[in-house]
Amino acid sequence: MSLRAALRNKHAVTGLFSQLSSCSSHVRVRGSPVLVTQQRKSSTTPRIKVEFNQSTGVAIMHMQSPPVNSLSLDFLTEFCISVEKLEMDKSCRGLIITSSQPKVFSAGLDIMEMYGKSPERCGEFWRAVQEMWLKLYGSNMAIIAAVNGSSPAGGCLIAMTADYRIMADNPRYSIGLNETQLGIVAPFWFKDTMVNTVGHRCSEMALQIGLLYNPSEALRIGLVDQLVPEDQVLSTATQTMTKWLAIPDHARQLTKTMMRKPTIDKLTSSRETDIRHFVSFITKDSIQKSLAMYLEMLKKRKG
Repeated sequence: MSLRAALRNKHAVTGLFSQLSSCSSHVRVRGSPVLVTQQRKSSTTPRIKVEFNQSTGVAIMHMQSPPVNSLSLDFLTEFCISVEKLEMDKSCRGLIITSSQPKVFSAGLDIMEMYGKSPERCGEFWRAVQEMWLKLYGSNMAIIAAVNGSSPAGGCLIAMTADYRIMADNPRYSIGLNETQLGIVAPFWFKDTMVNTVGHRCSEMALQIGLLYNPSEALRIGLVDQLVPEDQVLSTATQTMTKWLAIPDHARQLTKTMMRKPTIDKLTSSRETDIRHFVSFITKDSIQKSLAMYLEMLKKRKG
């Protein structure tokens, strides 16, 4: 049974696409966004590498899908299965998520999952994005995002599902939900996650004009919790995890559930409607033409 089939038997999944862009020393709004594409890798090549230390109860998940950890259906399937396996192992109490790719945490969802695909395939893809969010946002594990590169759109969503975010203090990196720059709208559960993280007013402004924040701005609004030198992101996350695991699991988990359950319930009660809305939007001729134009622009840039 394939990874995708194994996951499909248990759950459903979702998505949005994004871009990787550098950021100056100030908050930037990109005028000409570039959608991310990613060549398919052999199914025998793992996109996710997990290192689990049973003595500490901490797993480190390395996203390693070149070039920019774009979130394809195959990537999302493998990601979700990896998280589920850790969740089922009661000795695993903490999870650190980071990237093995230089300069990028995750550049967001893969455009090729939405261009020229059947409505059924688009729906399957969107279910996968939903599933990724549900598994992370509702996880019993303490989760720390070790953000060691740029993290727009879907990458930002992954970071926001964590309990604590540590980012590399490099002004060239950026993080944020910049979907409107691409002519699309972040779904309500992206929005709710951001509101829960940085508050209503910051979210309202950022989501409307597609702001990408550099690390210092992200720290100021609470989108990340700590900045450290680039070569110290993972070690700091490991040290920080010991503080989180010093709290009795049951107390921390019940508190996390109390804080996040209303947001999770909102999606679980309307997953099919959310998928229908996405499929209806992404399969419109006008949107497909826009995606084709972006792909052609990328080809010319690479040429």
